[in-house]
Amino acid sequence: MVGLDVGTNGVRAVAVDPSGGVVAMATAGYPLHMPRPGWTEQDPEDWWQASKTALRDLTSKLESPVTGLGLTGQMHGSVFLDERDRVIRRALLWSDQRTAKQSKAITEIVGESRLLEIAGNPALTGFQAPKVLWLRDQEPEAYARVQHLLLPKDYVRLRLTGEFATDASDASGTLLLDVRRRKWSDELLTALDIPREWLPRVYESPDLTGKVTRVAAAETGLHSGIPVAAGAGDNAAAAVGLGIIRKGAASVSIGTSGVLFVDSGGLIHAGGELHTFCHAVPGRYHMMGVTLAAGGSLSWWRDALFPGHDFEALTRAASQVPAGSEGLLYFPYLSGERTPHRDPFARGGFLGLTTRHTGAHMTRAVMEGVAFSLKDSLDLIVAAGVNVKELRATGGGARSDLWRQLLADTLRLPVYRTVVDEGPAYGAALLGGVASGVYANVDESTSVIKLRRQAEQPNPERAELYRRYHAAYADFYPVAASLMHRLADLASDGSFV
Repeated sequence: MVGLDVGTNGVRAVAVDPSGGVVAMATAGYPLHMPRPGWTEQDPEDWWQASKTALRDLTSKLESPVTGLGLTGQMHGSVFLDERDRVIRRALLWSDQRTAKQSKAITEIVGESRLLEIAGNPALTGFQAPKVLWLRDQEPEAYARVQHLLLPKDYVRLRLTGEFATDASDASGTLLLDVRRRKWSDELLTALDIPREWLPRVYESPDLTGKVTRVAAAETGLHSGIPVAAGAGDNAAAAVGLGIIRKGAASVSIGTSGVLFVDSGGLIHAGGELHTFCHAVPGRYHMMGVTLAAGGSLSWWRDALFPGHDFEALTRAASQVPAGSEGLLYFPYLSGERTPHRDPFARGGFLGLTTRHTGAHMTRAVMEGVAFSLKDSLDLIVAAGVNVKELRATGGGARSDLWRQLLADTLRLPVYRTVVDEGPAYGAALLGGVASGVYANVDESTSVIKLRRQAEQPNPERAELYRRYHAAYADFYPVAASLMHRLADLASDGSFV
């Protein structure tokens, strides 16, 4: 079974045998375009070319035939296609912050309470619907050509199978889905004047959505006729790969973004402070809080100040710094922020710098700041009535002993890792196994998941210290938000000397 993850930095393909073992993997990258501050775009054709490269590489390593394929990828991105299925313009990504005006307009048109009731979420800049309105407002000629609207992984599905399809978990991030009924909302589409025929059919994640065509087979190294599962948004797919399919089961992911994900069982409206989405498990739901620049903060820090250094060297130095970084706080709002502030104009920074602080102090503060931001999300999840007893870690940050321990101490929960940790692509492969009949259902597919014996346990003394630091961290945004907005205005006024 193969899982294909169309991520922000590149494509990752993973081949998994029925016992859950990883047989082979392959990756291929593509560029991220940032034409203006707060704008992020990618070319869907780059996704397809990278997918072909990764799949050809993967299949060349396999001794057994591929029986099923599952798709996953970055959520919320907008792919605009014309009547001949050609890409009209580069896709606007999940991290793109240009749609504050359109998000506000959606809230005014639909009404905040009604929007939460139907879509389960407020209008946020990262979601897909505001991007559609932005195209209408700012690029009317392009908008007039639109005939199809897809999410990132679903564009790759189109190239693989010729089918227009998506799944309920990924569709939850469009702001156009009725999350209770798990289908497109006619009320929202009518209110926003978005034609229903633009949208693909919505499936449950393990459902069959088509088969690999002869043309795609020739380009990817796959065999034609391979079943392709609906798949899931990256976080829901990662949750399947971690076995997060029971109420209260939770995971923490540190990739480019940071996510605290919990299976909420049924639909729980959290007042818009947390995302409320359909799970990749049919009939189930999840809540999650998002830090837009989690691992992205550490990548920025490394690239800006320590080019050429690897993350292991940076975190090794940071591990020698006392907990709390001797009074230094970092705020990871490099791309605005999602949870709990819902503020595209939030800006990052350090607070508490002194001449005593070194680069190692600042590295540790970056990592601690990300942990504090995820503590904000956990507090909201607990307040919504979901009891979390442990976390399973995934993403690049999960490979860091220091980051896992920081999370255990800050969140006051044991943090486990699975034996196989291949992120969303692994969960997508399991979903492909369900669609192709290897497993009867998602529950059976997750029976192959095993935990490592040891977990990072909270240290009581550090946990108490971090409780006090987090209180200071949480107090900063309310008093600094107006200044952050002023700086954002100055940066975007178009005046450069």
